[in-house]
Amino acid sequence: MAGAGVIGLAIGLALQGTLNNTFSGIILSFLPNIKIGDWIETNNHAGRVVDINLRSVTILESDNNFVIIPNSKIIEAPFKNFSGTTRSRIVVKCGVGYESDLEFVKKVTTETIAEIFKQSGNEQIELFYTEFGDSSINFVIRFWADVRDRRDITKAQSAAIMAIRKAYNENDINIPFPIRTLDFAKNKFRSEVITIQNSEEKNQ
Repeated sequence: MAGAGVIGLAIGLALQGTLNNTFSGIILSFLPNIKIGDWIETNNHAGRVVDINLRSVTILESDNNFVIIPNSKIIEAPFKNFSGTTRSRIVVKCGVGYESDLEFVKKVTTETIAEIFKQSGNEQIELFYTEFGDSSINFVIRFWADVRDRRDITKAQSAAIMAIRKAYNENDINIPFPIRTLDFAKNKFRSEVITIQNSEEKNQ
């Protein structure tokens, strides 16, 4: 009896993970929040859902590798579904020189974004200056775009960056970059030269 109890306990423990994933798979089958074809981020992985079964969810990451995630991990951990909506807010950060007319920069930037990303309904383009940086006054611009996965977000950010850069070049708006000044200890170098010269005079 004792031996049978130990064996039963061992089998129960061994099946615990499997049964947990199975029950989680049943729960997932009734959830409309995730389905095949969706692009999700969960458990430090991001990719397109290619398979959902009673044991696991399989996603195809952007590097073309498959990741198999147990159903229990999907149920227990938060996950982000990019395919749940057709529109998403895009965020781009930048900085301009301290000599810039900030009102003019805001006007040029928002008009540039409005030309390539049409906003609808209550959607708005928002630009906020965020800090006085080491070499620039930094800002963030937020706007809406058609997005279904992480690639769409990256594509929208890239298009916005290229358009802003072009507009700034045309309007002489400076995007500064950090400059490092090297100190070669001029006074120390001069004293070393004088020492060498004095040594040469003594030798002569």
